[in-house]
Amino acid sequence: MMKLIFVHGWSVTNTRTYGDLPAVLAAPSDQHDIDMEISHVHLGRYISFHDEVSMEDVARAFDQALRDTLATQNGSIQKFSCITHSTGGPVVREWVERFYGAELLSDLPLEHLIMLAPANHGSSLAAIGKERVSRINSWFQGVKPGQGILDWLVLGSNGQWRLNERSLNYSLAENNFFPFVLTGQDIDSKFYDFLNSYLTEVGSDGVVRVASANLNFRYVRLVQSDGIVRKRPKTLSLKVDGVIRKSEGAGFGLIPNASHAGSTMGIMNSVKLNADPQKPVIDQIFGCLKVGDKKEYDTQALALEALTTDTQSQTDRNMMMVFQIKDDRGQTIKDYDLLLLGGKRYSPGKLPEGYFIDKQMNAETGRLVYYVNAKKLQTLGAIGFRVIARPDKGFTHYAAGEFHSDEINVAELIVPNQTLYVEIEMKRRVARNVFKLGSPSAKTTEFKSEKPAKEILN
Repeated sequence: MMKLIFVHGWSVTNTRTYGDLPAVLAAPSDQHDIDMEISHVHLGRYISFHDEVSMEDVARAFDQALRDTLATQNGSIQKFSCITHSTGGPVVREWVERFYGAELLSDLPLEHLIMLAPANHGSSLAAIGKERVSRINSWFQGVKPGQGILDWLVLGSNGQWRLNERSLNYSLAENNFFPFVLTGQDIDSKFYDFLNSYLTEVGSDGVVRVASANLNFRYVRLVQSDGIVRKRPKTLSLKVDGVIRKSEGAGFGLIPNASHAGSTMGIMNSVKLNADPQKPVIDQIFGCLKVGDKKEYDTQALALEALTTDTQSQTDRNMMMVFQIKDDRGQTIKDYDLLLLGGKRYSPGKLPEGYFIDKQMNAETGRLVYYVNAKKLQTLGAIGFRVIARPDKGFTHYAAGEFHSDEINVAELIVPNQTLYVEIEMKRRVARNVFKLGSPSAKTTEFKSEKPAKEILN
């Protein structure tokens, strides 16, 4: 018998948020070759609307709830599948990482993880702050969202970076773990209070961007060398350290006419028990639940890819870039300018018109998140990044750095519907005369007006 657990999103206070979806999945199981009974559907409920509760806290409590409900005689957890909505996806992924991770993935009792509109790489809406978010009445109905989870959801957070970087090491289907993402990119204008443009953002379901939901993403590390790219101002080359890492392909499908929430278009709570015809998301959920091995997983992933292509046939496709700037001493640099470059001369003026959509700086982590039109950037033959970190002069400073995609296919970096994590290491330049030793003499030496030496420490 399939045991199915539902995990809701952030600041939910009532299990009615699941709507008729649990009943719809249980009722027609014989039509979809799924051996599942309603008695084996568990509706999760967790506290996320108190400021002191963090993502780790919820993951720990989820583990205990599983052991309380699905314990085996030897103390392990019975096999189960999970359907999540919104922040529920990262909650379950956090549990997977903290209690199993890449090394113990073969012991994972979770088989199918079907994430509906998950904020795997955060939500642009989180940046507007707790008080303003809580005024979206149709979401929270007078309940203030919890700051602990909100901090995780802000684009470029430490929690997102850590979880996603570690998941690069996962072997999914080989360990009988089958994660899927189903999301939409339509806006239900009847549902939202239009507080700001993020609620109607292109390539978003009103809360989560398509690129932020997608569990397929890439990671590249750039290290500043001593090679000079430009003489004025002095700019040193940024080189790829190792290879461009790719997450193992997770099934990803874009559901037509689906928004984040709402009784009319919401990807989860618009599903009705007696509706005819049923929402497209129902067939896709059943298709994911039927997967039993790697071959079936790959087949379902290809079907979802075709669905995505069809759904986006008349729209542009976007992506996110998350930049983290550190120096070679491991210190985070928060004061910097970062420019995208294009064309043969790698100029910001050669980027295609209309490529830029939005950018956010995470004030806590110093990470910069660009949201861009991937379809337009793919027309470039070359792409680059320029970093001007501060201080850029003095006894200790940073020279500007530039990355050029001369030896890399642009398609390796610019991937529609995905997120690209870019870690950049700048060389901390220390003037040789920061510290000097001299011979003792009767005459004292004044060095208050000493200027930085041109020679730099290795």
